Amino acid sequence: MSSGLDPTEVYDGSITVRLLDDQTGTETVTCSSYEEAIEVVKEHHYSVTVAKITDRDNDVVFTSADMDIDDWESIWRQEKLRQSANVDEYDCPYNSVSCFRDDLCVQCEIDKVQNQY
Repeated sequence: MSSGLDPTEVYDGSITVRLLDDQTGTETVTCSSYEEAIEVVKEHHYSVTVAKITDRDNDVVFTSADMDIDDWESIWRQEKLRQSANVDEYDCPYNSVSCFRDDLCVQCEIDKVQNQY
């Protein structure tokens, strides 16, 4: 019986590497992160015909037929860094350094709730 606190959506959070070989067929490797997927591709990309990385939505984000894994990894790391540094500016009235527009400090959260009433 459910206690009402069960997740509403089940998600395994995996990244998949598909290693396609003309001789042996296709091998699928499930990875828990892009870093792990990149390492799998680096280990096998010379021994297979094509290596592909598919994201959590099953979209192909890398294929060795189109790009070198080292070049793709470099671009991926730059984009990851860019996205982590892209934070909207927010002037906290309490001068909290850990207060952001999408992650308010406790005082700003209280003000937000009070302003709703």
